[in-house]
Amino acid sequence: MLNIVLFGPPGAGKGTQSQKLIDKYNLIHLSTGDLLRSEIAAGTELGLKAKSLMDNGLLVPDEVVIGMIENKVRENSHAGGFIFDGFPRTVPQAQGLDKLLLDLGTEISCMLALKVDDEELTKRLLLRGQTSGRPDDQNEELIRKRIQEYNTKTTPVADYYAGQGKFCAVDGIGEIDEIFADLCKQIDSLKEKQQK
Repeated sequence: MLNIVLFGPPGAGKGTQSQKLIDKYNLIHLSTGDLLRSEIAAGTELGLKAKSLMDNGLLVPDEVVIGMIENKVRENSHAGGFIFDGFPRTVPQAQGLDKLLLDLGTEISCMLALKVDDEELTKRLLLRGQTSGRPDDQNEELIRKRIQEYNTKTTPVADYYAGQGKFCAVDGIGEIDEIFADLCKQIDSLKEKQQK
């Protein structure tokens, strides 16, 4: 199984690139936001627990999110692999994900990080805000705060995967297809190593 953590700050182009990678490598997209919404809509036990916490303004605990991921991985055991988007965001989440995948007989193959400088991200998000209608993409101060929050909280996760020899940075500035080609190069070289 090819299991990729696609990493990058808001506005790095994760959404665009993950869709292209899913299509090319027959991967299942695992976005924790989508998972939460679908479990809540389905009225599952985990979904109801998450909804009750969210309704009270509380964060959904890692074990609930990991439980949802486990359900999704089990449902799709035939898949070529998974692309994790927006998770893990902390080292304890990464450790929990590693343990879960190990229990299911697989592991994270690599973390691909899209590197984009803060000024470019701010510009992209403000531009996106003109068409997306998302209020958090229309306020420059808020955008800078989100980027700062990302940089502070997620750098340890990158270090965690680097410590396992699974971290790979890709330049996220340039033409979409060029960035995609760089990502594919990393994945293809990884697949070659796996097959040896």
